[in-house]
Amino acid sequence: MKQVTECDFGTKAVLTAPLSLEGEKSNSEYRAPNIIQRILSLLTSVRPGSDLNHLQAKGETSLNRFVSVVAWSISMVRPLVFGLAPYNPILGETHHVSRGTLNVLLEQVSHHPPVSALHATDEKQNIDVLWCQSPLPKFHGTHIEIEVHGKRQLKLLNRNETYTMSPPNLVIRFLPVPGVDWLGNATVRCQETGLEAELCYRGNSFLPRPSVHRSIKGKIFLSSTMETVYEINGHWDRTVMVKDVKTGKKTVIYNAREALTGLKAPIVKDPKAVLSTESAVVWGEVNQAILQKRWDKAREAKTGIEERQRQAAREKTSRDDEWSPKHFSVSHSKESGWDCSPTHKLVPPAPIVAND
Repeated sequence: MKQVTECDFGTKAVLTAPLSLEGEKSNSEYRAPNIIQRILSLLTSVRPGSDLNHLQAKGETSLNRFVSVVAWSISMVRPLVFGLAPYNPILGETHHVSRGTLNVLLEQVSHHPPVSALHATDEKQNIDVLWCQSPLPKFHGTHIEIEVHGKRQLKLLNRNETYTMSPPNLVIRFLPVPGVDWLGNATVRCQETGLEAELCYRGNSFLPRPSVHRSIKGKIFLSSTMETVYEINGHWDRTVMVKDVKTGKKTVIYNAREALTGLKAPIVKDPKAVLSTESAVVWGEVNQAILQKRWDKAREAKTGIEERQRQAAREKTSRDDEWSPKHFSVSHSKESGWDCSPTHKLVPPAPIVAND
C-alpha cells in the first residue's frame, strides 16, 4: 500500500505502510535485485522509525505501567525483509508524523557516523519520548551483528516516571541461509519505581527450530531486592505472556497479530506544510521506482541524492561552515556516547497523519 502526494515545492511525497507481520510477504516484492544490495541496504536502514502507536501506559499502579512499557518495547521489534530498500539517510533528513494527539519528529543529526534523533510528545497523555541512536555494525564472517548505541527514554510526566530502554541487536546472516534476526539482550528500567526488566531475544542458528525462532524470555524484578515479580515468555511475532511468580497466573501482554496486522500508509493532510527534508520527499523518486520495480531508475535517483549531499558537504567545508541539526542539539563523549536534546519542548502537529 502506498500514498503519493504532490507537495508545494513540486516534489512528490511517497509513503508506504509500516513494517507489519504480513509485510514479510508483501514487502518482499520490493527487495533490491541482488544479495549485495540487500546486505548494504539493511546496514543503512537501522534507524528509530519504529511505530509509537501502541504505547498504552495508563495503568493504575507503577507495576501495571511498567508492564505496559515492556509490552510497548517488544512491539517495536518487527520482522525485517533481507534487503528491503537501499536507503542511506542523508544529513538533516526528517520525518514528522502525528497520530491523534501524539506528534513524532525524527532528524538525521549525523551522517558519519549515522546518528538519528527522535522526539515524540503527547500533551494530552503527558508522554515525552526521546531517542538518540547510532548503529555499529560488526562483521563476523558468516554474519553481521549491528549494535544500536545511544539513548531510548520515555517519560510519563504526570507520574514523574522515566523509563530507559535498550534494544536487541540486529543480526544479518549470509550462511547457511540468508536472513535477518533480532537477537541478544534488552533491558527496560524505571529508576523512580525500582522496577527492571531483562529480556533475551532468541532465534535460529543453523537448524530451524520453531519453538526458539523469534522467541523471547525474561523477567521483571525489583532492583533493590532482585525479587522476580513476573516471568516473561513467548514469541515477539506472535504472543508474549507474563506469569506472576506468586500466583502462577498468566496474562498476555502483547499480541503481534492484533497490534501489527492491517497497518495502513500514513496520509499527507497538509501538502504545503511538508518540509523539503521530509524522508518521504527526499526518497520519493526512489520509493516510486522501487515500488514499480524499476531498479535502474531507483539506482539513478539514489545516486543523484547522495551526490547532491556530497556536493553540499564540499561547499560547506570550503566555506568553513559547520552543519548543525535544526531540531536537536547533539553532543558526544567517549564515556556516554551520543546524546541529544530537542530544541522545543513540544513536537507540533504534523502535516503527515497516521491512521488506525
